[in-house]
Amino acid sequence: MLPRGNRYGAQNEYRNVFELQNKNNKNEWIWIVIITQVMYILSTKLGSMATLSVTTDLLCLAGYKGQATNVNKHCPRTNVPCLHERGRKRRGQRLSTRKVIERESSSTGTSFSEEEDRATTTEALHHFITLSQGSWNGFFCQYDALGNATQCINTILAATSHGEDELVSLMQTLKIKQAPPKTAILLGHTDSEWEEYKLREINMFTVDNHEQIGFFPEGNAYSLRHQSADTVDKVLRVGVLGEDDIGEEFPKNLKVPAWRPSIVCESCLYSKDKNSRMRAFHILNQRGIVDMIGVFHEKKERQMASTNTCDYYEKKNKDRINALLGRWLGHSVTKRSGFYGATIAEADFDLKIQMDDNGGLIQDINSTSGGGRNVHWTGNVQGGLVTFDGGFQMTLLPGGMHIAFPTDVAKSVAESHSFPLEFSWMEFPGKRRRIVRTYDAQGLVVSTTYINEVKV
Repeated sequence: MLPRGNRYGAQNEYRNVFELQNKNNKNEWIWIVIITQVMYILSTKLGSMATLSVTTDLLCLAGYKGQATNVNKHCPRTNVPCLHERGRKRRGQRLSTRKVIERESSSTGTSFSEEEDRATTTEALHHFITLSQGSWNGFFCQYDALGNATQCINTILAATSHGEDELVSLMQTLKIKQAPPKTAILLGHTDSEWEEYKLREINMFTVDNHEQIGFFPEGNAYSLRHQSADTVDKVLRVGVLGEDDIGEEFPKNLKVPAWRPSIVCESCLYSKDKNSRMRAFHILNQRGIVDMIGVFHEKKERQMASTNTCDYYEKKNKDRINALLGRWLGHSVTKRSGFYGATIAEADFDLKIQMDDNGGLIQDINSTSGGGRNVHWTGNVQGGLVTFDGGFQMTLLPGGMHIAFPTDVAKSVAESHSFPLEFSWMEFPGKRRRIVRTYDAQGLVVSTTYINEVKV
């Protein structure tokens, strides 16, 4: 099934990408027909950006001199370049830069070892698949800005591996507990069925092109991107509306993700001790505003967990801010973008979080490595929402979690500043882990940081 926004067929969409100038040239039309088919096939394997790049080369070989035209350069509402459009330009620059570096390395005698890269990526991919496979039972919770659960839907994610060595793939099927029809509820029938939804296959060819996974094997943590919010949209529609869903873009009494989000970021933290994991979603709309946040609470087990409601976590964590107060010692590891991304920075730090006499939050971060660096933040607490003076906010969630992001991402983009998306989980009192995904002003992933902290 094609994702939302592409339901009318990939072929029809790609046919309009290029403006034809020489329609009377019969041979040219034959090339166009062939290339259209090639684009459709490649789009399922390499993604639209790689497909357009390859197809442009084919057009050049065919002798086509028409002008390539991007059909989606501007946001339909604001008429300004979208994050996707800006990212395409930077992505091409980044690839070109790497080729130059490779040529310079070869000329100086420091050859770039493709075999080492491939071996490292294969090893990381196998580790990632081993960590992900199995039956994950739990539920998805949608939260508002104050950290209150608005929807809670039972799910089962079955993940298996297929193939060997470089051809290994992760196959995932998500089962969603379907909401009973209104007519069945009126008749007293509350039994629900499960609907299956197949996720995109993850393999060696997609980890960098599609998912752009930032993986930390030592911490059993990762962050990746989704090209759409279809998974979350499907869970909400099936779990809340069920058969009563008529495909409305804005269903009544249900908040669904933006139709064409600019960024969909998934961050996962896995606990070996609890044999469970939390997968958090940041979903940003085209204007750079966080449109939705949600978390999959999952446990690896064969049968459905006995406690599958958000009430369990709500009762367990009524006062969430107190758990954060105190002194924390931590260590961070930052990797550049890319699945096997090399470590580019490590740091030790001392973090102090306290409340002042007026009920404000004070956060002081002192780096104890690399010459030292001090960062002082102040903010206000309103229920489960912490708003810092620098334009950054943190939503405290049940279960010792929080999701943090800039108040206005569009402002950072306009000022050509990078911006972070953060997810934290305090799996035990006095022990928490965080994963931070940093994006540049074009909406491209710059780096991913994994943080391990202990309260002293």
